[in-house]
Amino acid sequence: MEIKHSSVAGTLESSDVLVSIEPGENGIGLDISSSVLNQFGRQIRATVLETLERLDVQQAQVKIVDKGALDCTIKARVECAVFRAADASEKDIPWKGAVR
Repeated sequence: MEIKHSSVAGTLESSDVLVSIEPGENGIGLDISSSVLNQFGRQIRATVLETLERLDVQQAQVKIVDKGALDCTIKARVECAVFRAADASEKDIPWKGAVR
């Protein structure tokens, strides 16, 4: 999926994550901020990158501000931000496989 413009998904509430994405160059740029970065930083990074790969995002700058979100919440927020940034309408969302 091509990232056409900036978008945001999520909140800064406890147990949530704020995901910002914008067009990028030279692959995926990832900036993670989290109060639990020492304990779960590798897992947060893996979840974000796995979700971007599944959605075929190859060029993007992604900023994650985590407030203790579960993996399923991180995936949902990343998906939402990508779909918004790619101007994917309901009819364009690949419900049969990309979103799991």
